[in-house]
Amino acid sequence: MGVRIEKIDLPGIGVRHDVVTQAGQRIGVLSYRDGNREVALYDPEDPDAILGSVELTGDEAAALSDLLGHAALLSQLSGLGGGTIGLYTEQLILPADSRFLDRPLGDTQARTRTGTSIVAILRGKDVIASPTPAEILRLDDLIVAVGTREGLDKLDSLLAHSQV
Repeated sequence: MGVRIEKIDLPGIGVRHDVVTQAGQRIGVLSYRDGNREVALYDPEDPDAILGSVELTGDEAAALSDLLGHAALLSQLSGLGGGTIGLYTEQLILPADSRFLDRPLGDTQARTRTGTSIVAILRGKDVIASPTPAEILRLDDLIVAVGTREGLDKLDSLLAHSQV
């Protein structure tokens, strides 16, 4: 089932976008002309009655959007295959003694050596989706990889190997 989004123009104020959940709950994002945003939860019985809301600055709205997007991305990656088709998603922490610490991702030659694909790097609150070979690996990076069970085990070993 697709997600239903409704757009409502608010003349002189801005625009309201509502997401209607499968259960019928309505969550609105009001975008004001001054750049501020408001997230509102509406009464299921009256779609114009707000049960509660949170005002957000433009930066706060962007941060919340990033958080929701990252959570959705990781959820989708985690569910990819689930092993039923021989494809797994795994999150690996780059060890403090990894020989690849502070070196470009391309130096790992992960895809060639293990047959896995590194699809994202989680660094603190940031998500680096589809990292390029030039991306420098940092201490405590969480590497999101997709591959076979054997390939992911090889990648884990490759990253953990501390000798050149």
